Amino acid sequence: MDNQKQTVGNYMGTLAEDARALMAATADVAGEKVGEARKRLAAALEGGRQVYGRVREKAVDGAKAADQTVRENPYQAMGIALGVGAVIGILIARGCSRHD
Repeated sequence: MDNQKQTVGNYMGTLAEDARALMAATADVAGEKVGEARKRLAAALEGGRQVYGRVREKAVDGAKAADQTVRENPYQAMGIALGVGAVIGILIARGCSRHD
């Protein structure tokens, strides 16, 4: 999970850096269309930054809530995990036996 979070964060950072570099490279270019495109890109960057912040905050809140629930109810959490694992195992075994 941490690898996925880090990868998404890296992609978002790279995208933002590339967009800023594009804006810097076109700063001296005149023209109505270029100016409008720069404004849209700046707005998209800001919107992306806000969405990323909200998603990150919700993910952290969800992880904290899940952690708290598991700490308060460890045996129930283990039972649920065992049950879900058993169901997945049965479904996989069924799928493999039908293809043989």
